[in-house]
Order: sequence, then structure tokens, then C-alpha cells
Amino acid sequence: MTPTRREFLAVSGAGLAVPGAWQVGRPAPQSGRKIRIAVVGGGFGREFPWHEHPNCTVAAVSDLRPDRRKGLAERFRCDTVYDSLEEMLLRARNLDAVAIFTGAPDHARHVELCMKRGLHVISAVPAVMTLSEAEKLKRLKESTGLRYMMAETSYYRQATIYARNLYREGAFGELFYTELEYYHDGGERRQLVLDKSSRLYEPDGSRSWRWGLPPMNYPTHSLGFLVGVTRERITRVACLGWGPEDARRADNVYQNPFTCQSAIMQTDRGHMSRCNVFWLVAGIEERAQWFGSKGTLYMRNMDVHGDAWKPNELRGSMSPVPVPEYWRSSPMLPEPMRHSSGHGGSHVFLAAEFINALVEDREPAVDLYEALAMTVPGIVAHDSSLRDGEQLTVPGFDRV
Repeated sequence: MTPTRREFLAVSGAGLAVPGAWQVGRPAPQSGRKIRIAVVGGGFGREFPWHEHPNCTVAAVSDLRPDRRKGLAERFRCDTVYDSLEEMLLRARNLDAVAIFTGAPDHARHVELCMKRGLHVISAVPAVMTLSEAEKLKRLKESTGLRYMMAETSYYRQATIYARNLYREGAFGELFYTELEYYHDGGERRQLVLDKSSRLYEPDGSRSWRWGLPPMNYPTHSLGFLVGVTRERITRVACLGWGPEDARRADNVYQNPFTCQSAIMQTDRGHMSRCNVFWLVAGIEERAQWFGSKGTLYMRNMDVHGDAWKPNELRGSMSPVPVPEYWRSSPMLPEPMRHSSGHGGSHVFLAAEFINALVEDREPAVDLYEALAMTVPGIVAHDSSLRDGEQLTVPGFDRV
């Protein structure tokens, strides 16, 4: 349950709790406008409750696979089903937006197809896979004026919301160092014994887009914990990579030899960050640690240890802090969406924020510029790892 102000003060140190400490985002709009959204991609795309938002109607669904098309139609009770995104864009009428949850290498191309059709877009992560795609998507967004949002789950994990509130209230002091981690066994361990039941393979036995994917080409679950809290930009990066002695590692469309990568990054404010993305690892974990001149926040580790906040002036062991379950009562969530959801409670917030932003005709929280700030440093980090850790400059893609 959400802690009271007294309980918060007891675990975090007097003077750190302020009236804004429980804020999450803008309240849900009071409007009768309906956003007609199409959902493309019946894997992860089924996880977001668009149909629970009173200002949203799922008007069409699409997937290349019949089983996933059926799953989308059942999930959203939608009878308008298309075999492909291209067919949908050709035939569908009266759409406002599209939710793209296709394979990562297709995101930039699919977003472009939708925007050229005049549709707002939310996509799964990452937004792009190359610097040229980043530049192209930036030009397209700015020339059309359409809204783009990246569905970065780390941004709305409950501990991240808590960290963002602490940061906005100055509780960290200067937040000078962060540790950002995304660990996901994507089937790499089973690949070593050619087990085709892993996510590295399609149902027909062919390799999926995940086969050989450079970890740092999928950096947003880590970088969301930094960019999503402070809005800093990464300006320099040095990265190392590692992979097992297995010839199959280089046999991929990315020509990538690494299964795990670790980067040291510097921000535009002179702060430090260590960013990890590992594939050959046990379990699944997204977590962070935020170190400030006045206090440190530790995110839970695989549910073994609780989130813990420690003001620097307090000596002794860390005090566990009951991070609120913001989804229980956040005003930015319409009542039907105030329930637990995947990736640390983030799914309901991501869906609500995109629809809220379109209804209010504003940019969403994780807009194109924030999305590229969470994505591009990883692309450069991978390049650094191929150069034995050479420090490289990260180009910026913010609005000029």
C-alpha cells in the first residue's frame, strides 16, 4: 500500500518528503474525444490495455502470424483484422494512431510508414537501430508535427517514478553517478546447445531478429533509468564487450561477436554512469542505483532485497523504503486502468500517457527526443566495443 507521509519520513529522513513527492504525471483529461488506435504486433503488443482507457478505441489489429492476429482480436475484442501493417495502412480508415510492437529492426521503418500516412505512433523499444535512422526519424517527426512515443518500461517502473520525484525535490543533491542494468537471458544459454525453443528462433525454426543482436543496440531499459529521471544527455561513451568462444556468435546479420556489453558514460552535466546490457545471464532483471551528494537510492535486486533509500547524513545500514504502488491511485490513470501490470507496473502508465497526450494535443513524456537520448548512446557504445573500448562522442538529436 502507499505509505503515509509519517511512514515515508520514518524511513527516508526528516525533511525529504514534500507535497509533490507522490506525483506521477498530468491527470487524465476530462474529454469525450476518442482516439482510434491500431495495434500491430501480437506478442508484446497484447500487454498494453488500450481498451481500458475511456478515450481510446482499438479500431484495428494486425500481425503476420495467424495465431497472434487471433490473440490480438480476442484481447481487444476487435473484429477489424489485417494480415500486415502495409495492408492495414492501405485499407483502414479513420485511424488516429498506431501502436507498433513488431521486431526491433523494423521499428524505424514501420514508424515511418505510419507517419507518412498521417498517424501518431507509439512503438516498442528501441526507437531506431542506427544513427541514420535516428536522423531520418527526427526529420520526419519535425516535418509532420505528429506525436511519437517510445514505450520504455523503465520510465514508469515504480522505483523510477520514486527516483524522479526525489530528484525533482532535490533530495539527491547532485546526482553524480548512476548504475544502470538490463540482464535478460534471451535464449543465449540454450543457443549453445542448439535448443530451438528459445526466443532466438521463429516457430518455423528460422532465426529471429534476436539472434546475435548486439546488447547495446537494446539499451533503453538501462538508459531509461537515467534519462527518464534527470533528462540528461550522454555525450561520451567507452564500452567493452564479451562473448563466449563460439564461432556461431559471429554468424549473424549484425556481425556482432558480443553477448554482454558494459559501458562507462559521461553526461552533458559532467556526471558518470555505468551501463550494462547482458544476454548470456541467468534470469531477467532491470534495475538501477542512483548516487547523489545527499542520498542514494538502491533499486531492488531480483526481489531478494527491497528498494532502499539512504540520506548521506545517516550512518549505519540502509533503510528499506516502501516505494508506493503508484498505479493504485495515480490521477493520470483513468479508473479502469488502476491495476497492476507488467514490467513493474509500467504498462498501464505507458498506454495512458500516450492516449492522454493525444487527447490533450501535447508531446508525451517519452517523446522522440527522450527516446533517442535513451537509444543513440547504445548504438555508439556498440561501435566503441568493436574498437576495443575507444572513447567516442555521442551525437545529439534534440530539437535545435
